[in-house]
Amino acid sequence: MSIWGKILGTAVGLAIGGPLGALAGLAAGHAIDVGAARLGRGERAQVAFTIAAIALAAKMARADGYASADEFAVFERLFQVEAAERANAERFYNLAKRSTEGFESYARQVRSIIGTGSPALEDLVEALLMIAVADGVTREELEYVDRVRREFAIADADFARIRARYVAPDPDDPYVVLGVAPGADRETVRSAYLALVKRHHPDRHYAEGTPAEFIRVADLRMAEINAAYRTIMSS
Repeated sequence: MSIWGKILGTAVGLAIGGPLGALAGLAAGHAIDVGAARLGRGERAQVAFTIAAIALAAKMARADGYASADEFAVFERLFQVEAAERANAERFYNLAKRSTEGFESYARQVRSIIGTGSPALEDLVEALLMIAVADGVTREELEYVDRVRREFAIADADFARIRARYVAPDPDDPYVVLGVAPGADRETVRSAYLALVKRHHPDRHYAEGTPAEFIRVADLRMAEINAAYRTIMSS
């Protein structure tokens, strides 16, 4: 069963609890299989990540007072929503947009389940930035993402590095991608590169709660990191 079918066709709300579980229960309605709500620790983290990704993206879509179709289209591509699951994912997305629950509660709960410091939380922040730039990023959207990353306890320096890849004067600058100063010596560049590879390898993200459907964000980041490193070291 896909992660979308698992959320919308089972009683995962009973296993997750809290505001994320309440949202899942609302989306699932009466068509649930209570027996499927027995989730292992890793599966619970993956389900919580998925619900939080939908909820936080949906809330951001309204941060500037306008929710565009482009934003949901980017969400679909990033999170590999299959055609058969599109209606389920969009229904969940729209329910989250209308929910009166504050985004802070969703962010705090997924952080408590996945764990402070997990790269999966950076995946969520980066995905929000990708969605925000889909139709032209606004000040309100950037403020929203900043508030989310604070709930995730992501350090200022780490957020600055992530943010710069989308809103810097030259987000494709390889030094920006690696988070090092322009003209940094080769050893500094290599050390930064190895640290990023260790932290952001897709295998680690999957192990820490990123569902297979959402690994695309980590894959894209690793491709950018590798390309930036090759560019600098070959110059």
